[in-house]
Amino acid sequence: MPEEAATAPFSAQSRLAGAPGRPNTLSRLNLIRRIEAGQGEFLVFALTPPRLATEREQVQDIANTTIARLLPLNLDGLILYDIDDETERNPAERPFPFMPTLDPAHYLAEHLAAWPAPVVVYRAVSKYAPAELRSWLSAQDPTRVMTVLVGAPSSATAGRTSLADAQALRRDTNPAVSLGGVAIPERHTRREDEHLRLLAKQEAGCRFFVTQVVYDINAAKNLVSDYHYECQARGVPPVPFVFTFSVCGSMRTLEFLRWLGVDVPRWIENDLAHATDPLEASYEQALTTATELMAYCRTLGVPLGINVESVSIRRVEIEASVRLAEQLRAHLH
Repeated sequence: MPEEAATAPFSAQSRLAGAPGRPNTLSRLNLIRRIEAGQGEFLVFALTPPRLATEREQVQDIANTTIARLLPLNLDGLILYDIDDETERNPAERPFPFMPTLDPAHYLAEHLAAWPAPVVVYRAVSKYAPAELRSWLSAQDPTRVMTVLVGAPSSATAGRTSLADAQALRRDTNPAVSLGGVAIPERHTRREDEHLRLLAKQEAGCRFFVTQVVYDINAAKNLVSDYHYECQARGVPPVPFVFTFSVCGSMRTLEFLRWLGVDVPRWIENDLAHATDPLEASYEQALTTATELMAYCRTLGVPLGINVESVSIRRVEIEASVRLAEQLRAHLH
């Protein structure tokens, strides 16, 4: 089972709908302090770096376009995914071909210097030698960069660095860099032990968790509930859960989400398949799911954040994702 999400990069041609902003009440330092203090109610947007084959000039054009389009949202931060080939996890034919992307750390350092808020950089640790991870960690500014360390796509993968070793490297090299982990509600549905995995990660230094795209609200609620009551039983304070949401404008996108390991309930698939406007139906469904999940987490006292991404590079789906982020921001306290 993978421990990462995957999105398509914004292209220079993608025109993200701007949004009137609210005052940005969280400075970049205060956002990181908020996470370290176990507080939620923040909004981030996730990106995948451009394809590795993209010309350098075009990469900067993509970065500039992305910054210009996202700044009006007054986001509290960005997430940069580190995409890995997951064929060992899922031998089924991938709906879209795997295209290697730029290292997110390189993309941030070389092309996103103008972005003003914190950035969560994913590291698919099995791709990197320990020395590479140590070098990167030691160079990070803890007031700007957080990281999510992600394990191998499957137990059969012979990775260069294990998740446990990567966590130890962070602890020994630059412990001030806030560490996050991946939470997978679907795995909890099958094994009923994801909450225990999360607490083990918390003991290893994780201060927040990010889910893959949420479509099955019951699976997400079950995980949050079990995590909450296990924290209560152990006398451990819960850390922020960052729930990821996206839109789905076509059955092809839905097929890709399923390939990535996202469980989409049949009733949602039926609604999208028979909707006059599948994208708008998906938007409304994501908005409803997110607001219900927010209310549930607040009832339990589990701090939450919201992450929005676009799984597709289609302009209409990117714009709908940005519109979703704008709307969800209004529901945060």
